[in-house]
Amino acid sequence: MLAVAPNSVTESTTGKEDAVLHPPKELDAGALFVLKSRGSWVHCGYHLTTSIVAPSLLSLPFAVGLQGWVGGVVCLILAGLVTFYSYNLLSMVLEHHAQLGQRQLRFRDMARDILGPRWGKYVVGPLQFGICYGAVIAGVLLGGQCLKFIYLLSNPNGTMKLYEFTIIFGVLMLFLAQIPSFHSLRHLNLVSLFLALAYSACVTAGSIYIGFSKNAPNRDYSVNGSQENRVFGAVNAVSIIVTTYACGIVPEIQATIAPPVKGKMFKGLCVCYAVIFTTFFSVAISGYWAFGNQAMGTILANFMGNQKPLLPTWFLLMTNVFTVIQVSAVTVVYLQPTNEVFEKLFADPNQDQFSNRNVVPRLFFRSISVIVGTLFAAMLPFFGDIMAILGAFGFIPLDLIFPMVFYNVTFKPSKRSLVFWVNTLIAAASSVLSAVGAVASVRQTVLDAKTYRLFANI
Repeated sequence: MLAVAPNSVTESTTGKEDAVLHPPKELDAGALFVLKSRGSWVHCGYHLTTSIVAPSLLSLPFAVGLQGWVGGVVCLILAGLVTFYSYNLLSMVLEHHAQLGQRQLRFRDMARDILGPRWGKYVVGPLQFGICYGAVIAGVLLGGQCLKFIYLLSNPNGTMKLYEFTIIFGVLMLFLAQIPSFHSLRHLNLVSLFLALAYSACVTAGSIYIGFSKNAPNRDYSVNGSQENRVFGAVNAVSIIVTTYACGIVPEIQATIAPPVKGKMFKGLCVCYAVIFTTFFSVAISGYWAFGNQAMGTILANFMGNQKPLLPTWFLLMTNVFTVIQVSAVTVVYLQPTNEVFEKLFADPNQDQFSNRNVVPRLFFRSISVIVGTLFAAMLPFFGDIMAILGAFGFIPLDLIFPMVFYNVTFKPSKRSLVFWVNTLIAAASSVLSAVGAVASVRQTVLDAKTYRLFANI
């Protein structure tokens, strides 16, 4: 499903991406140093894939279990189609403004230029900053969980706690956080793409092996719980699935593309979604088929079994190594909006990026950012709940509501046109979903908070 951008650029500028209809704005240090526009559409595909195809996809069997076969698979398909359409709309709006000589490099820039300065400063900016930093916290937590799995495989009676592994992973992120720009991550994100394919293949193969083994767990595909819990569970599942498809940094990724940008983002999205449909559906369907409604928040926990691992140790070790390396790449990608804000506030654009004047504050503030995120991850080991909250409060508005509004305001399609009503319907439905999802996710977090304590070893 693609929207076609109206021909809103005059003939004298059509096809001339860099035609300056408005004076170009002087770049601040955040845009100049972190969001360097030097990449190709291939690099864009790497960045998009890493930002979306993350270890959060390992929670998809759990989400499908909250809805059942029909609801879960339909939700997976619809979320994929709608998010691809939404990201394509964002790309066309960005390309339109670039043709006018007003290239927007950040989500808050789009909101400011299209909806007004208050929207960018007080709504979209803080919202994006919050969800990206929340994704960093979730990434550090998942990295710690993977390290703990690896530890228990080699030392089943080990006494180290989850928060200790979370801190170890946080130390790794201290080093990766110093990578200077988003564009500098292109090679790391290429490796990340292959790692995502690798651990998804491992999880799929492991689920099929367990499902056909003589010790296969009893499978129940019914949706458990009271009517109230089923409703809230289904809404919570939608939030998890939408968050798994979510990106939240499409403008920043498109900012890394060297001009002219026209058509490049669409190619990058095609690369990304080819990987998405390969990994998401294979993991979700095989994991739910193997474990039914007993699928846990991350399917790797099911592989560990109740008393002993259900798969060979070497296989589980390999899967977790692939996962922990890839989650480090995902985490550093979602650090970029935070890094960009720090560069804008504390770096000097008139001096070299690697001068002492700019290196010292960069090292200090990025390190503080990782340390604080690691502390929160160690304190709050509720990975599934974090995913649901991020989806309801942040990713749904950024990825499913604002793109529709931006497109309709920018191109002003006729109110009789299909694209206007499709966009309006998606925005309205997503608003309802965000509100209900927020209630459901907070409710589930409150329930889990009665079970877990700070720095819990789960």
